[in-house]
Amino acid sequence: MKPLDEYKKKRRFSATPEPPPTTARSTSGRLFVVQKHRASHLHYDLRLEDGGVLKSWAVPKGPSLDPATKRLAMAVEDHPVDYAEFEGIIPEGEYGGGTVMVWDRGTYEIEGQTDVASALHKGELKFTLHGAKLKGSWVLVRTRNRQWLWIKHRDEYASTDDITVTNPTSVSTGRKLAEIAADEGGDAEKAATGDPASVPSVPTPKVRRARRAKA
Repeated sequence: MKPLDEYKKKRRFSATPEPPPTTARSTSGRLFVVQKHRASHLHYDLRLEDGGVLKSWAVPKGPSLDPATKRLAMAVEDHPVDYAEFEGIIPEGEYGGGTVMVWDRGTYEIEGQTDVASALHKGELKFTLHGAKLKGSWVLVRTRNRQWLWIKHRDEYASTDDITVTNPTSVSTGRKLAEIAADEGGDAEKAATGDPASVPSVPTPKVRRARRAKA
């Protein structure tokens, strides 16, 4: 099976604006992207360029800067390198239907070796990210089958802050998920459930009294 055959099989390119299954190479050859994707559920997709494609993992809870936190990362099909630029709407009813954001993007370096494929085959890939949001040393460790753990190493970029909450917008356009959906004809209400700041706060008793007085 060719690297992008599964990607092609799952999509109707006459119906989705996602890029076609073409192998390519970025300028660096070591591109990475993390996309925030509100489909049936909110998740993040980690993608690392290697061999003309983006090796990809779905991360349900998104990245954590805390080395004590291990994030589940499920290996999924390879994606084309051009997918790193994709931000917009996958039509409902299509595979992965929902809103996609370029949450972070940059380059990466392999730590201790030069062959990504061999490291993935062995079940452990150590790498350094040079992104707008994610920086420093990380590791992917396979636990079984398609299940991996994505873990931050202890370095100057480690933190207990939840970066998915403090940095919810696109590095490409500065938009939140709901704004992307509203701008491009998607379901803004559904997308808003992926925007932390879009969740309304519970009014305090003082606010509730003020609202009743105005009614």
